[in-house]
Amino acid sequence: MKNILAFVFLLPFFASAQDTCALKKTTDPFTHQTKISTGFLPFVNNGVQLSISVDATASDIDFFLWFTDGSKCFDEQSGIQIVFEGDRMKSNYRNSGSMNCEGAFHFTFKNTASTNSNLQRLIDKKVNAFHITGPNKTITDLAFSAEQKLQLQKMVSCVVQQGKSLIKQ
Repeated sequence: MKNILAFVFLLPFFASAQDTCALKKTTDPFTHQTKISTGFLPFVNNGVQLSISVDATASDIDFFLWFTDGSKCFDEQSGIQIVFEGDRMKSNYRNSGSMNCEGAFHFTFKNTASTNSNLQRLIDKKVNAFHITGPNKTITDLAFSAEQKLQLQKMVSCVVQQGKSLIKQ
């Protein structure tokens, strides 16, 4: 009986050990570069439908936000402010993608052997909200639920960790 009870208490530890990163690995047909991706995962907030993909190549880690209803426009001047949970500090990034009205927004980091501090903050801290400024000062605010915060944090952590293996020595 004691053995069964001990097994039941240890079961969560075995379950979390099996919690691995489900990343997709592809090869670009033109550059022949390997890319690791989370694929697009949906995040729905107050009726706003957003899909997020985090990708890594040997040179970059790319955050691709896609407003799936297609009603958002972004240009080179568009920006995102990331608000972290329990922290006054915020991070600001510019859209690194092209001008579009398909709802696509990118921001990137260099994929280096040592993780830069802004990217490390995305791994260590939960993202509370995105504050996105588009053309003509249009504002889109997205607050994340507790589950979404964990999902986003795990996505970033997995891609950064696995992305280091793509760096050419």
